[in-house]
Amino acid sequence: MRIWSCATWLVPLSSLLLTAPALAGTVVQYNKDYVEDAMRAPEFAIDDKMAVLKLVLSGLPDKVTVYPTEGYFYFSFHYKGIKYGGNLRFDIADRDKGIVHFNYFKDFTLWQRDESGFSAEVGKTEGVILTKSGNLLYDLEYKGKKVQFQLADLSKVKPPAGAVQPGETYIGPIFDESAIRFFLIFNESQKTFHYVLDETIPVADQFDMSEVSDRITIGIRTGYAFYDDRFANRKILIGISQYNTSVNNYLDGPFDQLPDNFIVGDTLKNAILAASPDRAGQIDRFGNSPDGETRYLIAPYMQYEEQSELATIADCAATEKLPVYYSCFSFAEAPGDDQAADANADPNAAADPDAEQSDKPADDAAEPAKDPAAKPAK
Repeated sequence: MRIWSCATWLVPLSSLLLTAPALAGTVVQYNKDYVEDAMRAPEFAIDDKMAVLKLVLSGLPDKVTVYPTEGYFYFSFHYKGIKYGGNLRFDIADRDKGIVHFNYFKDFTLWQRDESGFSAEVGKTEGVILTKSGNLLYDLEYKGKKVQFQLADLSKVKPPAGAVQPGETYIGPIFDESAIRFFLIFNESQKTFHYVLDETIPVADQFDMSEVSDRITIGIRTGYAFYDDRFANRKILIGISQYNTSVNNYLDGPFDQLPDNFIVGDTLKNAILAASPDRAGQIDRFGNSPDGETRYLIAPYMQYEEQSELATIADCAATEKLPVYYSCFSFAEAPGDDQAADANADPNAAADPDAEQSDKPADDAAEPAKDPAAKPAK
């Protein structure tokens, strides 16, 4: 969509995702648009946050959907030949107080990872009016432009029979920015979390059989690797492509889209404390530290470079018996590691759910971590 006087093109995530029922029509993306976008001369300064916010809002229709369950509305644009990505975040912690978190920075690539960027918490002081107008519905107005943001309502989404086994706790539904939906589940005996594929709607991907096991399939678009559970009718996420985590794109895994809006009471907190009793008194019901700077990392899947690496999981799952069998799917980061802050972390780090991720942005530094204002732009 061509917007604002600088003629920069912005691509909101909501225009690219499929939901149920499937969005009508096929969108064709043309190279000429990419070329022309990269060549355009902008009419704003990249460090003028409010000008960039105006740019983002001006290209949107009157109402849009925020699909990811942690309330991130992603966008991207080119500035002087460089692609920037960013997001508006409607954080459950302060959106009802009229606060929007705004972030943008240079898109990561394999050859550069410039972590300098721009982030801010904006509200009435900056002339930004955010008002709750309904259930998960927010009106955002700035300089005469008003957009209604509908956060995805998954409150009626329930796991099908068999998706949650005895001895497991259902945490909530997840809509990942990859357009894949999951059910977050905690295994009480093994103290591990699992992301189970939501197949109650058409899955926005197609799958190839892996080279290591006929029980492992890999998404052609996403690279998400799933294991067809031997003991239940469900598919468990066991791997994501290391390439995607290294550039922090939309396919870096569902760790950053927890079901905040749909967690019942202390369900998540209790699961975290069962896995990591040392966190008692150190986290809120969402797994955030008291100062809001870190959030408990739930990323049990492997980060793989080659399919052959998934054989470790296949071999374990083929031989282990219940209940230890489910520990085969836990490849969380080692203690003290921060997967969000270090996307190049060892994909085979020892299984441990205690890793944290940064949740506190500096005003002008977009950290490559999941946080209310500085979630990596994708």
